[in-house]
Amino acid sequence: KMSNIFEELGFDKEEANNLTIRADLMLDLRKFIRSNNWTQAEAAAFFGETQPRISNLMNGDIDRFAIDKLVQMLSRAGMEVRVLVTPQGLH
Repeated sequence: KMSNIFEELGFDKEEANNLTIRADLMLDLRKFIRSNNWTQAEAAAFFGETQPRISNLMNGDIDRFAIDKLVQMLSRAGMEVRVLVTPQGLH
C-alpha cells in the first residue's frame, strides 16, 4: 500500500487524497514558474492572478487553492491535466 503523508499527519482518507492532488498540482505550477525564471509579478500577470496569490503558491500554502483553480492555471500554462482513478488496493 502506498503511504500518504497527509494520512500519516492525521487527515482522513478523503481529505488526504484531496491534499495530495493539490500538492502535486502546486508543485507542477511552481516548476513551470521557476523554469521561466519569472518574478512573482510576472507569474501573476501571466496567470491573471495577484502577486500575493502567486506568493501563496510558491510558499506551498495549500489551503488557499482548490483543485479546479490549479487545473485552470496549469491549462493556461499549456499543460494537460489527466486524472487517473484506480480501485483501492490496486496501486
